[in-house]
Amino acid sequence: MAADRPPLGALLPSIEVRPPGPASRDHADRLARVESRNVTYRSERWPIFWEEAAEANVVDTDGNVYVDLTGAFGVALLGHANPAVVEAVRGQAGRLLHGMGDVHPPAIKLHLLERLNAVAPWPQARTVLASTGAEAVEVALKTAWLATDRPGILAFEGAYHGLTLGALAATSRPHFRGPFEDRLYRGVAFAPFPAETGEGRSSPEGALEKIAALLDRGAPNGDAIGTVLVEPVQGRAGVRVAPTGFMAALSDLATEAGALVVADEVMTGLGRCGALFASERVGLRPDLVCIGKALGGGMPLSACIGRPQVMDAWPQSEGEAVHTSTFLGHPAACAAALAVLDVVGADRVPERADMLGLTLFRALRERLDGLDGVGEVRGLGLMLGVELVDASGGPAVGAAARLAEAALAEGILVLPSGREGHVVELTPPVCLTDEQAAVAVAVLAEAVRRVVR
Repeated sequence: MAADRPPLGALLPSIEVRPPGPASRDHADRLARVESRNVTYRSERWPIFWEEAAEANVVDTDGNVYVDLTGAFGVALLGHANPAVVEAVRGQAGRLLHGMGDVHPPAIKLHLLERLNAVAPWPQARTVLASTGAEAVEVALKTAWLATDRPGILAFEGAYHGLTLGALAATSRPHFRGPFEDRLYRGVAFAPFPAETGEGRSSPEGALEKIAALLDRGAPNGDAIGTVLVEPVQGRAGVRVAPTGFMAALSDLATEAGALVVADEVMTGLGRCGALFASERVGLRPDLVCIGKALGGGMPLSACIGRPQVMDAWPQSEGEAVHTSTFLGHPAACAAALAVLDVVGADRVPERADMLGLTLFRALRERLDGLDGVGEVRGLGLMLGVELVDASGGPAVGAAARLAEAALAEGILVLPSGREGHVVELTPPVCLTDEQAAVAVAVLAEAVRRVVR
């Protein structure tokens, strides 16, 4: 970083060389020689390689400064390199970097579990820690099966729960499922997700009727359904929000059918959607909650939290845990999570996310209103989506990816989402400044004019 540049955090975009610059292109060439070709997408205008980040700023290997509206897949809710998180990790690394999570646990694992118990949606809770969101979902699916003795799962069209085989079976996108279809569990029934606005608009009454019938009939392979797995807001499907009352009615149907509700809050949890758990805002009453991403503040950490009556379906350990992993309760990640929880509470992150999200939502609506190619602006808190449409009003296939490339060239980081790649997804840090937000909205509006025909 240039010696005369102000500290990172609240800077506006500064593009020294059109991205991807020479250093990023060189890194991409080298990466292609050592990484599976499936992993990192590459084009003439993508990707950049990150070198440094703080708060809402990212610097690439060519010295360009960006404003990050992705929060690094939603992880950096508190901002990149949050000082409290960095200090907690640094201090813990000097004391105990690794422990034996299910044999001789690090003490800090206990401290984190006690904190999670204190903020859980129920008076008491039990938790299983993991490293990724998909792992937390796997734990939840296993837990619900043990607790109900019904292996069947009800998931939703558009759902994304991760790419490990159990989570993938409940993920609906053919792109992810296709190569592995023959290996996936066949006991998953997919129900309509009645989005409030946009291309997913449908009758919540009709969706609930279909859900009731599926719960009664069972999964496609005949297994009885014991799990209802749902995102309070669908993320990768294009930031889809269900109509008011739907989630509460879904909870009622699951309870009546003897099924457990699993809330996948890996993206929505810990304040991003204006409440510690988005389930609370949308009326969902879960028996199990999966969190991740923001929980570790940049460290790989996730958790499946549940009511004791449900979690105690797991057998008592007699020396070998039925479900565990080498890095369960990793001390540095636990230290980071404790710092995250401190900051979320002390800095009123859910309230700030709600206010900033409303400001961004209104600014986007104002700047994009009437523009050809814009269908809807939607979302909840700091989880927003801009739907791009073609001349017929249908999804503008691939337009969000083209817009992400155009915005990158102007120093704004966004990601495409939606099955047709037609929704621009915004999950920025809560520390995004008003000036950064205004510049970002202006860049996105101009990109829409150039990209969408």
